[in-house]
Amino acid sequence: LHPYLSDWVKQIQANSSAQADDWEKEHTTFLKRLPVIVRDATQIVRGVLVYILIGIGIGAFMHGFVPEGFFEEYLSKDNWLAVPLSVILAVPMYANAAGIVPIIEVFVAKGIPIGTAIAFMMGVVGLSLPEATLLKKVISWRLIGIFFGTVAFFIILSGYLFNYIL
Repeated sequence: LHPYLSDWVKQIQANSSAQADDWEKEHTTFLKRLPVIVRDATQIVRGVLVYILIGIGIGAFMHGFVPEGFFEEYLSKDNWLAVPLSVILAVPMYANAAGIVPIIEVFVAKGIPIGTAIAFMMGVVGLSLPEATLLKKVISWRLIGIFFGTVAFFIILSGYLFNYIL
C-alpha cells in the first residue's frame, strides 16, 4: 500500500525515521525534541486544514438541506433497496457513532428496520465523504475507492443480515 501514499507523507515518514534514529543514538530529552515535534505537527495540520474545512462544509450542507421525513420515506421496510440506499445516503454525512445513535433511535421508532438503521449508522461513521476528502491528502483516490467499496459491501451485507434475523 506504500505506493498509494502521498509524496509528502512518504517524506514525513523518511524524516521521522531518520530523526528517531538520531534521537535514540544521542538519548535526546523530550524538551529538546519538542521543537521538532511542534514543527512536524504544524506541518501536518497545515497540510490537511483545507480538507478538514471542506469536510465540515459538506457535512453542514447535508445537515441543513435534507428535507424532514426524507429518510423515513425512502428507507421503509417495504423498499428492498433500503439498505444500500441508506449506505449511499449516509456517505455525505459526517458524525461519530455517539452522535448518530439518537438519530438511529428515531429511525427505528418511525419504523425503519433495524438492519437498515444500523447500515446507515455504519455508513455515516465508516464511509463519510468529508473523511474521504481528508484521506485524499494522504492516499490515492484508487485506494480510497477500494476502501469505500469493500466497507460498503460488508455494511450492506450486515444490514440485510440484521433485517433478516430481526
